[in-house]
Amino acid sequence: MHRHFCSSTWIREANRIKSILAAATVFFLLYVNGAQAATALTADRLIDGRSDKAIRNAVVLIEGDRIIAVGDRSIIPADAEVIDLGDATLMPGMINAHEHPLMYADDYQEAHLNSSSSYKALRALAGLQRLLLAGWTGVRVMGDADVFYAMADVRRVIDSGVFIGPHITGAGHYISITGGGGDINYLSPEQHVIPDGLIADGPEEIRKAVRTEVKYGSDWIKLLVTGAFQSVGDNPRNVAFSPEELRVAVEEANRLGVPVAAHAHATEGIKQAVAAGVRSIEHGTYIDDEAMRMMVKRGTYFIPTVSMGDYYAEASTLRAQDKNDEYMETGRATFLAAIARAHKAGVKVVVGLDLGAGAVDPAVYAREFAVFVEAGISPMDAIKAGTSVAAELMRWDDDLGTLEKGKLADIIAVPGDPLTDISALEYVSLVMIGGRLIKRPGVTSSLAGLLPAAD
Repeated sequence: MHRHFCSSTWIREANRIKSILAAATVFFLLYVNGAQAATALTADRLIDGRSDKAIRNAVVLIEGDRIIAVGDRSIIPADAEVIDLGDATLMPGMINAHEHPLMYADDYQEAHLNSSSSYKALRALAGLQRLLLAGWTGVRVMGDADVFYAMADVRRVIDSGVFIGPHITGAGHYISITGGGGDINYLSPEQHVIPDGLIADGPEEIRKAVRTEVKYGSDWIKLLVTGAFQSVGDNPRNVAFSPEELRVAVEEANRLGVPVAAHAHATEGIKQAVAAGVRSIEHGTYIDDEAMRMMVKRGTYFIPTVSMGDYYAEASTLRAQDKNDEYMETGRATFLAAIARAHKAGVKVVVGLDLGAGAVDPAVYAREFAVFVEAGISPMDAIKAGTSVAAELMRWDDDLGTLEKGKLADIIAVPGDPLTDISALEYVSLVMIGGRLIKRPGVTSSLAGLLPAAD
């Protein structure tokens, strides 16, 4: 009895001590984390995504996942970790408004038939991580060549912190008509395969397709309103969707609180999509001045994806290579002039690449900025098109797109001055996403393939 009493007392006392120690440990960790020093990034120049000029000798102060101040060196606390980048430019993380992470081959429709959703998802995750290391902290997925909804799972593992990756929004599929750009049109009628797009014909099928996309995680709807350049058996100058189909698609998406992006090359397709109320026009190769005026009036965004055509002109064996070659020979110069006119008229032009993140060297992605400059857009406006204006398109502008107090600390640095040499954006030296520093000069990145986000 006595032994039992002593044993029970000892156990109770041991448990009490363990509780005290556990509480002390939690208090200590909270104290340390709460007292964690801020990080100060300094460089010769800063582009904040809002101003029309670079700011000289600026400092960005970060605490946790947020920017707490932007100013000069007087704002740096005594205990801050200072990362001085010298002759470099700090700027917001770049945002790619048109991407297909699950596509990994020039002949993407063939790859779609040959690869499982799991395989494509794993390649997509690795490709998105490479994009992040190249300075792209935000990506809008414009549908993918996939039977199921693998991209939603890739976003889920990133959002839940299982893996590091950029912020992601977008559509699981591009919705196409039978025989359109999302259908596989080069097989015989005897072959019954699942197309790379989500096929829907008529208003009710369109309505169901929109609902299905939203059900499985799409927060954008992507419509192939016209034919495409890279698919076989359709014509980019032709309009695919009827005005009624377009109206129903936008109406249903709006009812569900989801914006619509319209793949549209043909002039009339662009106008019909804008009139139906889409939020963005993708590509817009044959845009005219009337369409531009409509877009300005309605606030429709324009994502030209020019460098995609350049890339496939040099490095591709597309099944539909003839269409891209014809565009490069006869249409590219006209298109660049139209982009410049659209920007001057007030159309909100945005950077988007339309390339497969798993297949292309990330340095290629920054060349869209150079194409904008080639078209006659100023380097500063080109950079805004891939930062602050892109964030507005995605409705991310409360948190992303500019370097301002209270915004998420998505910050990159490039050597020199991109306002004098836009190609500097191909050589990102520092990347921070949500306050997490994953790349800095002279330090090997913590990302290699598929490393988890936890330290």
